[in-house]
Amino acid sequence: MPKARKMLSDWKAPYVQSLMRLIETQSKSTLAKWAVDYSQRVILPLWCKYYPEDQRPQSALNAALEWLSGAIKLPQAKAEILKCHSAAREADGNPVAQASARAIGQCASTIHSARHCIGFAFYGALAVAYDRLGTEATWTQIEQCAAEECGRMEAALHVVAVENEPNPVKIDWKC
Repeated sequence: MPKARKMLSDWKAPYVQSLMRLIETQSKSTLAKWAVDYSQRVILPLWCKYYPEDQRPQSALNAALEWLSGAIKLPQAKAEILKCHSAAREADGNPVAQASARAIGQCASTIHSARHCIGFAFYGALAVAYDRLGTEATWTQIEQCAAEECGRMEAALHVVAVENEPNPVKIDWKC
């Protein structure tokens, strides 16, 4: 069995480019709220399927929401996000759980750097694909399923997108 890939990485894929262009039109807070909402609905259940007692990813999402509401400071939120990243490392050997925890960590990290929301898509779409198809599927099949999930992510962002956002993020994608 080939080793499972940890994330999508084709920055030039049309579904990635389309999502990136939409991301560039939105504010950091809109992006963070979108990513947290999507993670709670779609990605967190994948983590919970394997580690229902481990609340670190949920805590990272809660911390991001608390920071967005002004209830906590960034260092407090970052501490919870780092715990989520630890959960991902500890889930090595479980591609669905690991990718979902990485996606949630990236999602929550969007509160301090908007660029992280693309990592949310790269890891999250792969988590969904592995969950639906398994790791035995070909990379072509996995990538197609992940592309479809990225399309659903983009559609969800369109729903909450602010038309003519006055403070869109400025991201150097470094790709």
